[in-house]
Amino acid sequence: MGRMEHTSNADLRAEADAVLARLVGDATGAARLREDQWRAIEALVAERRRALVVQRTGWGKSAVYFVATALLRARGSGPTVIVSPLLALMRNQVDSAARAGIHARTINSSNTEEWDAVQAEIAAGAVDVLLVSPERLNNPDFRDQVLPALAAATGLLVVDEAHCISDWGHDFRPDYRRLRTMLADLPAGVPVLATTATANARVTADVADQLGTGGSTDALVLRGPLDRESLSLGVLRLPDAAHRMAWLADHLDDLPGSGIIYTLTVAAAEEVTAFLRHRGHTVASYTGKTENAERQQAEEDLLGNKVKALVATSALGMGFDKPDLGFVVHLGSPSSPIAYYQQVGRAGRGVEHAEVLLLPGREDEAIWEYFASLAFPPEDLVRRTLDVLARADRPLSLPALEPLVELRRSRLETMLKVLDVDGAVRRVKGGWIATGQPWTYDTERYDWVARQRRAEQQAMREYASTSGCRMEFLQRQLDDEGAKPCGRCDNCAGPRFTADTSTTAVEAARTDLGRAGVAVEPRRMWPTGLPAIGVDLKGRIPAGEQAATGRALGRLSDIGWGNRLRPMFAPQAPDGPVPDDVAKAVVGVLADWARGPGGWAPGAPEAQPRPVGVVTIASRSRPRLVGSLGEHIARVGRLPLLGTVEYTAGSGPVPRSNSAQRLKVLDGALTVPPALAATLADVHGPVLLVDDFTETGWTLAVVARMLRRAGAEGVLPLVLAVQG
Repeated sequence: MGRMEHTSNADLRAEADAVLARLVGDATGAARLREDQWRAIEALVAERRRALVVQRTGWGKSAVYFVATALLRARGSGPTVIVSPLLALMRNQVDSAARAGIHARTINSSNTEEWDAVQAEIAAGAVDVLLVSPERLNNPDFRDQVLPALAAATGLLVVDEAHCISDWGHDFRPDYRRLRTMLADLPAGVPVLATTATANARVTADVADQLGTGGSTDALVLRGPLDRESLSLGVLRLPDAAHRMAWLADHLDDLPGSGIIYTLTVAAAEEVTAFLRHRGHTVASYTGKTENAERQQAEEDLLGNKVKALVATSALGMGFDKPDLGFVVHLGSPSSPIAYYQQVGRAGRGVEHAEVLLLPGREDEAIWEYFASLAFPPEDLVRRTLDVLARADRPLSLPALEPLVELRRSRLETMLKVLDVDGAVRRVKGGWIATGQPWTYDTERYDWVARQRRAEQQAMREYASTSGCRMEFLQRQLDDEGAKPCGRCDNCAGPRFTADTSTTAVEAARTDLGRAGVAVEPRRMWPTGLPAIGVDLKGRIPAGEQAATGRALGRLSDIGWGNRLRPMFAPQAPDGPVPDDVAKAVVGVLADWARGPGGWAPGAPEAQPRPVGVVTIASRSRPRLVGSLGEHIARVGRLPLLGTVEYTAGSGPVPRSNSAQRLKVLDGALTVPPALAATLADVHGPVLLVDDFTETGWTLAVVARMLRRAGAEGVLPLVLAVQG
């Protein structure tokens, strides 16, 4: 019996190698699976087991599931279902599968008209691989109509980027938790493959537990070494943002091949892209705000080496596969060693040497703090949401629910998805309903996750400052038992790059970063659902009650003025007069604004009347800052200071919440004093409306409406800072 099994497995191995050769386009048939890849395939095909594979990027996880698919299909199994957040980045893998005769289809939000045809193809046995995004698993139509039949027909379930299932990890996605339902519905004996490159021991255990790959003696966990022998890691500490941008401009061509420059924010990506282009480099921006068509073009340009680099946020993350990527540079430090390892793992997959450099900045920790503020909400907000759903007599959509709770829509949606998995709410056609099931706020878990985040941030500080091996440091953070000095990083082998920057590049960077002025677009529509909370506003804001497009000195998230403004707006920052350098820059913004489109200087395009005066908005937290700013603008611009829009007696603070909740508090909280109203009735022309900061634009919108109704012929908002 043992000899027969051995012979059978030998035949299976030969068949698997033949599929691999077709997959990689090897006409000689010489391609061979590595032993660890074969072990995973053997477990899935010969033993029909569940397996969790934790292997470094470039190990060849897609080869495992495509080869296993071909072998299982040849033995009469149903199609493979791959659940992945990376459908848009799997085009090249699907093309490779087609070379091996594997027919792949996808069900996603952009091809709903094809769903019936795809399901018919599945029923006819014509689909080998079905790619599904995790978000589909909780779409009511898909969950109730497609998923049960799909689970019954599945021959292999693949959970790609499985670390997303764990909220211990850096990239938790609650839609992944729905996989437990699909797993429970799978027929006995259907193999399951979960794959990830970025999981420490805690995340691995959590994923194994949630996927049912950790509680059975029949399950297989394959965890490989995480050292990437092609990568040379280094850290360069430079004095400020100007020097870091100048270093990139001076040394980008010294880096091998083409690569990725990661930034922490969209604003920084756009700033760096513009600067490097001005300095003659061929680069493109890639962020969450980039249109899909532009993203795809940027990916293709990088794959084809038509650009030296993509300047990207984490939007370019998991799944991007360019084997000859020569470098990854981080302009700013990610908050997690696991996230950092994942991003640097984009480089050096198919080349002997790739450069990895971290250029940390002093703004990094403020950005970490902002993203940490988006964590799972406190219990009182969760309970309030559950109460609202319980009292409703119909399902509530996100737009209908948002005005009733103090959460922004993206955070509210994530919370509801977690509650759905926990059984407390359910997504149905038309929105969300409460199930009435008891639910416990897992304070201990959420507190522990918060502590883990802080520990990860500390680890990134230590990574940047360590005198030991940097690759070994990352491996230990990912609990790699094989961690040892790499012999290649700047601490092992000596720095490969100096911090030298040219004076001309630094001066150019300072000029770019010092360029003040950001457009502040006005609100034109009231948020939905305001009448439901007692605010009688809806639809389009009448043109005669809107603000004009305004200006801000800078964004808090950028690496130019953001670094100067951020400390002024920190929670514990003292109030005081506007600093001289900030006041001078604001005057420059006003001068540029006057001459530019929509300005009021003679000859300005689409010029409007010159402002007839300055109005400030009262501030509870920074009255001296706002007051002195208004006075300075009035004095330099030779404009009268007309007055201040005041808070009404007894009005409370405006919450940092969703739009509807902000407007509920703002409604009736502000007043135009009689003296200011009388003045506005007597002057003819627009007024400059001065405030310190805008995050959502609703305070400016409400005050502009009040001033226009009081007689102002136009309102031109001017603030120091915008969030974002």
